Amino acid sequence: MDKLIVHGGSTLNGSINISGAKNASLPILAASLLTDEDVIIRRVPDVSDTNYMIQILSALGAEVERSSGTVRISAKNISHDAPYELVRKMRASICVMGPLLARLGKARVSLPGGCVIGDRPVDLHIKGLKAIGTQIDMEGGNMDMRAPEGLIGTTVDLSGKHGPTVLGTDNLMMAAVLAKGTTVIESAAAEPEVVDLANFLIGMGAKIEGAGTRRITIHGVEKLHGVEHTIIPDRIEAGTFMVAGAMAAGPEGITLHRVCEADLKPVTEKLLEAGHTVEFNKNGTSVRVAPGENPKGCKITTAPHPGFPTDMQAQFTSLFAVTPGISVIEDTIFPQRFMHCAEMSRMGANIKVDNGRAVIEGGEQLSAAPVMASDLRASAALVLSALTAKGSTEINRLYHIDRGYEHIDEKLLMLGANVERVQS
Repeated sequence: MDKLIVHGGSTLNGSINISGAKNASLPILAASLLTDEDVIIRRVPDVSDTNYMIQILSALGAEVERSSGTVRISAKNISHDAPYELVRKMRASICVMGPLLARLGKARVSLPGGCVIGDRPVDLHIKGLKAIGTQIDMEGGNMDMRAPEGLIGTTVDLSGKHGPTVLGTDNLMMAAVLAKGTTVIESAAAEPEVVDLANFLIGMGAKIEGAGTRRITIHGVEKLHGVEHTIIPDRIEAGTFMVAGAMAAGPEGITLHRVCEADLKPVTEKLLEAGHTVEFNKNGTSVRVAPGENPKGCKITTAPHPGFPTDMQAQFTSLFAVTPGISVIEDTIFPQRFMHCAEMSRMGANIKVDNGRAVIEGGEQLSAAPVMASDLRASAALVLSALTAKGSTEINRLYHIDRGYEHIDEKLLMLGANVERVQS
């Protein structure tokens, strides 16, 4: 099992390329099951989550070739039964349900594993698929799904307790593209990754309107064909490195290429509010970030897109821990998502967490300590904290960060950080 040693105090400089979005890659890889023709997907990040999804596709009978970020998938003859030993490793594996139901009229998928961030139920997935004609039986931890009369379009409201469901929207959209008639998803997730999936499906011949809004309309078609598609940049990876630039770069800052300015608006606004420098190029595809001379604390409340992403609150906790003044972060989507705070406290951070809200009194330099990653974004926050801490920080359970950050140690080395990956 790998761990990361971060020797604090290095000044970041230079530039890196941002990888393709993990959270767009996973449903798009699953959507390749919707056609028996070849599909080519470019800029698929080399992270463990995409590797698990590719293993699931292979287990279902698809032929998969992967080379330098490009994945070619041929799903001519596929099974409807997704194996538990793979599905349990990643929550996003649940998004094979929609494509299997649409293509085969049946699916058998184990209840997924994945993150430990509170309660992330599949109720909304089931609600959406049932509404368009799916019969679902739960037995032995498996969901047995059939559509005996075929999938039939209707209007479905996917609103949930903590806002729209991204994977639930993906699943229903993928199922509905081959359904009879028209499906309207109300309270749909509007994240850029949902838009990227919609564009992929449209490239296959699907008829979809409204992706990126709270109402998505899908007109079912009889058949989809192959397509070539390039994954959008990962806005969370980009946001993480933007925070790294604000925390640890020199006066010239660091530059990130292959970004999308529009997708980074919430992160950009908070970095500017905190007093840091953020400058995009004319096309919005590169960004330079440098620390401000007089940084200050902020208040952040997470919200569904286009609000501030829950996947970025842990990284901003690291920034605010070394920013003079009081900052407040409230997570309305995953109120339990503050497991990084206890580990940061071991490094000297002054953070009080109560009922989905963290109050951070910052300004002091953190000190190195052995810490343990608890989930994907928490581990990123620990890496950021370690960059500016005094001494060498040992971050254990690195497999969490490998789920969603492509070669993070190599990218940090390119920017001048002093990090090393070692085996425990």
